[in-house]
Amino acid sequence: TLWFRNTWSWGGEVTKLGLRRLEGPAGMSVVAASHAELGERYLYCDRSPALLFTENETNAERLFGAPNCSPWVKDAINDYLVQGRVDAVNPAQRGTKVAAHYQVTVEAGKSAVIRLRLSPGDVAALPRGPFGDFDAVVDARRREADEFYASITPSSVTPDAARVMRQALAGMLWSKQVFYYDVGRWLDEHGVDPYGSRGATVRNAQWAHMVNSDVVSMPDKWEYPWYAAWDLAFHVTALDIVDPDFAKEQLQLVLGQQYMHPNGQIPAYEWNFGDVNPPVHAWASWFVYQYEKSLRGEGDLAFLKESFQKLLMNFTWWVNRKDRHGQNVFEGGFLGLDNIGVFDRSAPLPTGGHLEQADGTAWMAFYCQCMLQIALELALHDPVYEELAAKFYEHFLWIAGAMDRIGVHRDELWDEEDGFFYDVLRLPNGDAERLKVRSMVGLLSLCASTVIQADVAERLPRFTRRARDFASRHPELLANIQYGRAGHGGRRLLALLTDDKLRRVLGSMLDENEFLSPFGIRSLSRFHRDHPYIFGVNGTVHRVDYEPAESTSGLFGGNSNWRGPIWLPVNVLLIRALLNLYSFYGPAFTVECPTGSGVHMNLFEVAREISQRLTRIFVRDEHGARPVYGSAATFQSDPHWRDLILFYEYFHGDNGAGLGASHQTGWTGLVATLIRVFGIVDAETFLERWGREPVSERGV
Repeated sequence: TLWFRNTWSWGGEVTKLGLRRLEGPAGMSVVAASHAELGERYLYCDRSPALLFTENETNAERLFGAPNCSPWVKDAINDYLVQGRVDAVNPAQRGTKVAAHYQVTVEAGKSAVIRLRLSPGDVAALPRGPFGDFDAVVDARRREADEFYASITPSSVTPDAARVMRQALAGMLWSKQVFYYDVGRWLDEHGVDPYGSRGATVRNAQWAHMVNSDVVSMPDKWEYPWYAAWDLAFHVTALDIVDPDFAKEQLQLVLGQQYMHPNGQIPAYEWNFGDVNPPVHAWASWFVYQYEKSLRGEGDLAFLKESFQKLLMNFTWWVNRKDRHGQNVFEGGFLGLDNIGVFDRSAPLPTGGHLEQADGTAWMAFYCQCMLQIALELALHDPVYEELAAKFYEHFLWIAGAMDRIGVHRDELWDEEDGFFYDVLRLPNGDAERLKVRSMVGLLSLCASTVIQADVAERLPRFTRRARDFASRHPELLANIQYGRAGHGGRRLLALLTDDKLRRVLGSMLDENEFLSPFGIRSLSRFHRDHPYIFGVNGTVHRVDYEPAESTSGLFGGNSNWRGPIWLPVNVLLIRALLNLYSFYGPAFTVECPTGSGVHMNLFEVAREISQRLTRIFVRDEHGARPVYGSAATFQSDPHWRDLILFYEYFHGDNGAGLGASHQTGWTGLVATLIRVFGIVDAETFLERWGREPVSERGV
């Protein structure tokens, strides 16, 4: 099917465009596509199929009971094929949408080939016709693709893992889509004044500045054909492997003036741009910069500076809007984790009061650290950034101090008895209660760990002096975090977790009866399978159970579940944290993995173990089955299907089966990053070269 996007039904200037049938060579059907800006294009269809023309216009009569502007509407091709309505399509053989109707009988065990060619020029007159070089061109493109993927795939990985990596990246490239949304124009067409009283109740009325007209990486073009800002931050860390320039462009979009709100908020997604997602774009910008630096020998400082300036606005928005009492304990609301909490975190609490979120506060500590890393890098080239680096260093300490104050308190996020972080419910009367749900919310504190190179003190003396002065004035902020001492190679660690806290949180995370699944880290502890968390309010029971598969409730549409399944993005952030921590602690710091097994691993080995469990979802096991396909016999055994891999949205917490959206959910493509990183890097190499130089095979 070939069609023009409908730009003529919404007012404004009408661009001359259209599709029409041309007389072509024998055995061929030809369509000419004309556009005032794009020029002329030609679609050649081998074997002379019938051409079904209509207009790419909504069937208003069917939908709204209103008259159609044209007798030929966008669903005419369906009516022709399914209902046999020959009169549904335009007999004049012209329109703005056309399908080539092939009727092919394929015998059992046989195959059929359909050849089409879309060309900017008239190639019908070529000596061998439009399809004379068809096989040669397809073979050449296949060979080039094979060579390209071979160049980025570590030689150490198995052929099956290489297949997974390639299909993950290819699927992400196919998930690009033109996204056009002029919010101001849309509001005007619907009679909404964004500054009037009605504007407060209309979706996205506060985003009238927004004009999106770009090629954007989608979460899933079938089920989620719109961008999601925090998904996109993870997309770029995988797309970076195949197209670093496109990865940078994606980040620049959401941080640009036609996307970001003037107040600094990053848009969430089209059904509610004002929703709040985790602040991961500083990490993504830093990741993309570092990867390009390792790949090309130097980083794109202009990109990093521009990103940093925009992120300053977003950071300020977070501080001003999500720290209710100015105490460095953050709310955040939804934060992308849908139904993970006791209550709907996007709605007012049934108890009144507000929620102090362990993940919201950990995300902000993580945000501070990423901004600190970027500022330190920029300060090496421009000393003005030393002051900004010191600002983020200090802000991190304020947040860290708020998460676990000196002394024993019942109203802070850290629970000393359980050795875990929880959300705190702050009631209207001032009372506070920890909501003891053992979830990914409490593990995200691990992510707030960053390592500073040993030579920073010498190279950035102004930053170092200010950091030391601040620490000496506020010892109370340092008492319960990891701060100060030199680690491997003289590196310094800033982290929310002391050695003891780190061991306790990892003890839970690596416990197979809690978070550690054969296929990664669960979003909710399996502890809640037998011990559901129950909270009663005004006669209503709010309950959190371990649900390893699809959600059993309709919260957030019911098509998403953070109460047990495995999600790639947060797993990747945990792996990143473990590698960071390993670069500080070195090989001497070990923990049991799994907890209670008697097997001790250093933190690099733990990171690799989790990565291998995640990869295990997609690769064949000892029985030749892929856990991702669960009990789907055709996908497990049919030779035509078993090596075509779907990258689902999330995965069963116990057996790894794919759940949710199934057609290349973007952030699940992160498995390609895991395969590549651990296919190239070993523990010793990583420890010695961390943060300094590329390892091999086009960088890490």
